[in-house]
Amino acid sequence: MIKIELEGASKRFQYEWIFNNIQLTIPAGSKWAITGSNGSGKSTLIKAIAGITPLSEGNIKYFSNLGEIDSDQIFDHLVISAPYLELPEEFTLIELLKFHFKFKKPIESISISNMLDILYLKEHQHKPISQFSSGMKQRLKLGLCFFSDVSILMLDEPTSNLDKRGIVWYNEMVMQYGSRRTILVCSNEPKEFEFCTNQIRIEDHKKK
Repeated sequence: MIKIELEGASKRFQYEWIFNNIQLTIPAGSKWAITGSNGSGKSTLIKAIAGITPLSEGNIKYFSNLGEIDSDQIFDHLVISAPYLELPEEFTLIELLKFHFKFKKPIESISISNMLDILYLKEHQHKPISQFSSGMKQRLKLGLCFFSDVSILMLDEPTSNLDKRGIVWYNEMVMQYGSRRTILVCSNEPKEFEFCTNQIRIEDHKKK
């Protein structure tokens, strides 16, 4: 379990401050929604917390029970699903699952065969990802997150491209596989973060 601390976290692009001086502790196992209008910087913040985008000012620190984790190593402890992260479309589904789980340990007592069933994609296991619908790709992105044995799940617009059945499936995945993990959800859709008990409003962290 990992605690995240933001110390004066600030990010700007040229002369525009996207967010400024965020002072926040994200306890291990807590659930957070990152909200704000379109283009307000929700994705920028989650990418900063994930270590993908560097801050302009301040720090983000990560702590396990054994002490502070080097920021260069934090990716070993998290997964992220987002519209701007593409899947390798030349892989078949089965190839992609096997490839992903060379780098991330799967959660205990779940096989790739189980994953295919839970994703309801078993009949497509030998099909290239390039032939998947947008909804199938979204379920796959989320499945790669939920099935990975990591402490932190970062979900940016998690129900984009999902139909009603897919949204129900997403909420079931959260309940079954997310209860003991830290989850950050970037969204303007309450249906995507109803389970979150904390909220970061980007507009509250704009430079005055």
